[in-house]
Amino acid sequence: MELKRAASANAVQAPFANRLRAHRFGVDTYQEPVVFLRADAPICRSEGFESQSRVKLEIGARSLVATLYTVDAPLLDDTQAGLSEAAWNALAAHEGAEVVISHPEPVESFAAVRGKVYGRSFSDDGIDAIIRDISAGRYSGLELAAFITACGGSKLSHDETIALTRAMTDSGQRLRWAAPLVLDKHCVGGLPGNRTTPIVVAIVAACGLMIPKTSSRAITSPAGTADTMEMLAPVALDVASMRRVVEREGGCVVWGGGMALSPVDDMLIRVERPLDFDSAGQLVASILSKKLAAGSNSLLVEIPVGPTAKLRSTQAADEIAQRLQAVGDALGLATRIMQTDGLQPVGRGIGPALEAIDVLAVLRNAADAPADLRERALRLAGALLEMGGRSAAGDGVALARATLGSGAAMRQPPMASYRKVFVAAQGGAITAIDNRRLARIAKLAGAPRAPAAGVELHRHLGSRVERGEPLFTLHAESPGELAYASAYADSHGDVFTFDTEST
Repeated sequence: MELKRAASANAVQAPFANRLRAHRFGVDTYQEPVVFLRADAPICRSEGFESQSRVKLEIGARSLVATLYTVDAPLLDDTQAGLSEAAWNALAAHEGAEVVISHPEPVESFAAVRGKVYGRSFSDDGIDAIIRDISAGRYSGLELAAFITACGGSKLSHDETIALTRAMTDSGQRLRWAAPLVLDKHCVGGLPGNRTTPIVVAIVAACGLMIPKTSSRAITSPAGTADTMEMLAPVALDVASMRRVVEREGGCVVWGGGMALSPVDDMLIRVERPLDFDSAGQLVASILSKKLAAGSNSLLVEIPVGPTAKLRSTQAADEIAQRLQAVGDALGLATRIMQTDGLQPVGRGIGPALEAIDVLAVLRNAADAPADLRERALRLAGALLEMGGRSAAGDGVALARATLGSGAAMRQPPMASYRKVFVAAQGGAITAIDNRRLARIAKLAGAPRAPAAGVELHRHLGSRVERGEPLFTLHAESPGELAYASAYADSHGDVFTFDTEST
């Protein structure tokens, strides 16, 4: 009889073992919801939860799926659920709020990921299910990494890429514009300092065409377009604010990550960033899903090609170009590809503030503005003006050049407090510049997180230098970051290659 009473009491209490008190744990897990529980908490024992288990969290009407990590006393007591910043904000939690923790529904779509790993193709329905589950937060970081890896290289077919692009486009809101022609421009990246977008948008909008440009922050580079533009104007706009800017100015450069435009792309980028790689199919889907979601119907894509750019050969660039063209056509997005020189950085600055200074110099028609950045931007703007019918074929660059002076004055970007000049260890003509190493140096100095950090380039390909003449200046916002980046630069003296016989 005593045993029966005890069992009855446990049956009543058991449902309440999964109700804990929310505690803000103060850990930034960068967009991934995480919950921390005591390893000896009753719910861990009763439900078999352990580190890296996936659990469902509910506070009131809000719910999400989070990754569990266990901790020991005294970090938490066994009635508390420690929430990461991402989980705390998503659940709109407050200290002591009741958190209901349970097993989530199985992620059935992951079977399609396993199938892809073992050589099977994704079906349209399989990709739709994967993207729905990722959008709902049902995939852990490990599962996202597995999906990204399964799609790596050239493993996605033409049909799979179309299905992925469509599913990612439909994962968030889609903007609609009244204008019949909505232009956009994108660069696949991999070239330090190639910050043409603010210049191109200013020219195209000044010619009366609509170009609502959403841009990304840096993924694997020292600065993204949004990072640089933020030195000049706010970029974290909501849709209503973006519409007001476009209605007034004809164009904008804003950060797309805050608008739920292809939000699954941002979730994939979060995992791609530490992996430091793109796949051909996912690169195409990332670019085109953002453009389709932003309401564009005509797109110009720049592909820099060079041995240390993202696309290292004409063959690789042709493959991406063909995918972009074919997928764009299939989804109703008129796409034009422009392959450009990716042998060396563009302009002088590498890092948000230094790149913004270059952009301002071009927009203000300053005598010392970087000529390569200006000419590159004019070619791109000219192509868009031709696509938009503002000029005849072949006349776009001339119209862009005549329009360049229309840029408005903006505030001066910040300058870093700590700098170090790197000089040539030998004389000669510069025959090669390693884009990847130079970008790495800028990132180690703090860019883009520290916006004034980066590299200011003093010499380009073909320049003749004497021993001891400056090659670049390193900018950092703290002495520690300056020392860290300097140590790397000092140990990699092959950033610049010289022809010593030409001196």
